[in-house]
Amino acid sequence: MKGKMVSGLAMLTALSVVFAAIKIPAIVGSVALDVFPALLAAVLFGPVSGAFVGAFGHLISALIGGLPLGPMHFLIAVEMAVLVWVFGRLYKNNKILASALFIVGNSFVAPLPFIYLMNTGFYLGIVPSLLIGSIINTAIALIAIPRLSSLVSHRLAKRDVKQ
Repeated sequence: MKGKMVSGLAMLTALSVVFAAIKIPAIVGSVALDVFPALLAAVLFGPVSGAFVGAFGHLISALIGGLPLGPMHFLIAVEMAVLVWVFGRLYKNNKILASALFIVGNSFVAPLPFIYLMNTGFYLGIVPSLLIGSIINTAIALIAIPRLSSLVSHRLAKRDVKQ
């Protein structure tokens, strides 16, 4: 891993921490604007890098929010990593499909385990906030990616990261 890539991922993780403090009103206080740096990382540095930023971004956001779901945040971090990875894999071929799958996956699919772990009321209560948060995070990423892509050498990123 080259220094340029490491420092870029560190900056995006730090940006995730900063935006984790901006919460979307929800039943549970962990819906935040912390995932768009992971979406940036998935496109600029590769899907695996984005997955790591997404998982750490969620864990830090949950920590700032007081870990309202306790150890279940580790499950959410894994789900976030998978969703960001899928976004990163699909983005270059179809931006609309990548965005739609991320929004649907993050809003409706990722919280499905909580129907069994908590109850249906929790699921129905968290989905609107997740939908709004997913749309905002994806929109910010879609606006920022073309503007920031010139700062990252794709040749360097492809050579250093085998994905």
